[in-house]
Amino acid sequence: MPYTADKPPLPSTTEELRARIPGWGADLDPADRPAVPREVRDLRTGAHWDLPEQQEETRPRERSIEHERLTPVFGTAAPLKGVSGAVRRLAYARFSEARAAHWLLLVAGDRIDAVESHLASFITTRPDQPLTQTGVAAELTHGGLRSRRGRVDVRHQVLDPAVVTAGWVLAATAGFRLLRAARRRATR
Repeated sequence: MPYTADKPPLPSTTEELRARIPGWGADLDPADRPAVPREVRDLRTGAHWDLPEQQEETRPRERSIEHERLTPVFGTAAPLKGVSGAVRRLAYARFSEARAAHWLLLVAGDRIDAVESHLASFITTRPDQPLTQTGVAAELTHGGLRSRRGRVDVRHQVLDPAVVTAGWVLAATAGFRLLRAARRRATR
């Protein structure tokens, strides 16, 4: 059973595993393990349970397909939302954690979430300020170039401001063109 202190039974005997997998069980003999003098097997934890009580699931949670069920306790601080949540749900529903597609979808979900958050900030009273919050302005006022003198990554430091601001510049350009096109249509 998952999430208990009990060690699950081996699918094969020790001898079968040792014959099939070179080096398996090299640490079975306590004399071969450096941590044995400090290793404590019967440590009393004071826990009054063998398996923690299952936390209530108020909304569907993402769960890896390798696991039979959710862990007894899980976080709920950042529930999935929007398109990024759909991408993350897809990663957990379709792909094993051993597949690159699983992790690439999670990274894509993070990037989509960043874009969603930036767009959502425009409908608030305090929208994001790309020049101050990304550090581009500090590059000019707080010795950004001077602080990099003598570092080995000099070749790419010229690109850092461009990489940070490129998305904002492209978004501003697209917004300007959309507004200009809408104004032209309205004046016809």
